[in-house]
Amino acid sequence: MFGLVVRFDLRPGAAGGFDRLVAETLPLIVSSEPGTLVYTTQAVEGASDSRIFYELYRDRAAFDEHECQEHVRRFLAAREEFLAGPPRVEFLTGVGGKALPGGVR
Repeated sequence: MFGLVVRFDLRPGAAGGFDRLVAETLPLIVSSEPGTLVYTTQAVEGASDSRIFYELYRDRAAFDEHECQEHVRRFLAAREEFLAGPPRVEFLTGVGGKALPGGVR
């Protein structure tokens, strides 16, 4: 498994536009990326202009395939107008854990 966590700090007032962009992109990730196992977006409590993405892929090749998708490329280009600075990306290596029954909701 291959994973990452990404923190986006948004320009003040840009959260609505960013969230709409995510809402347009997420259904395409769900429907066309079988190697994407978990892809969740979260608001940060106490930081209304920040978002966290948690992503798990079958393997590094599935992540690379995700990055090549047209809907992802569109998201990566369009997100720039909403960001206060570069996103913070942390790549992860699994060492154990527990998943929600039936998938993440």
